[in-house]
Amino acid sequence: MQDEKLIHDWMVSHLKHKLSRDYKDIHINLNGEKKNEFKGHYPDLILGNHGLVLAVMEIETEKSVTPEKADEWSRIVGTALGVKLIIMVPKPLKAKTVELLWQKGIADRTSVGSYEINIAMP
Repeated sequence: MQDEKLIHDWMVSHLKHKLSRDYKDIHINLNGEKKNEFKGHYPDLILGNHGLVLAVMEIETEKSVTPEKADEWSRIVGTALGVKLIIMVPKPLKAKTVELLWQKGIADRTSVGSYEINIAMP
């Protein structure tokens, strides 16, 4: 569990830095934090420009891609009309995530990205 929190929080920080070129207003909630609210939700990243929220991101780990989490994504999409939901998942779970999105009826309003950690030893 501690490793998953570490990966989650590292991804949030990494994406905040990487996306800072495209979005001027980036607010984050690390694992379990409720510092930055968006319409009653606390997504991992809130992305905006000039005071307008354009997208929210959820970073998932191997154990967090569940039907219960998909219910949360559905609630975010339902309250965030005009705002894109982007979900980042471990690469092996991308197909499962897309399947959950179709089951919840929100696949057309959600984007799914993936990540993987590679370690190459000499």
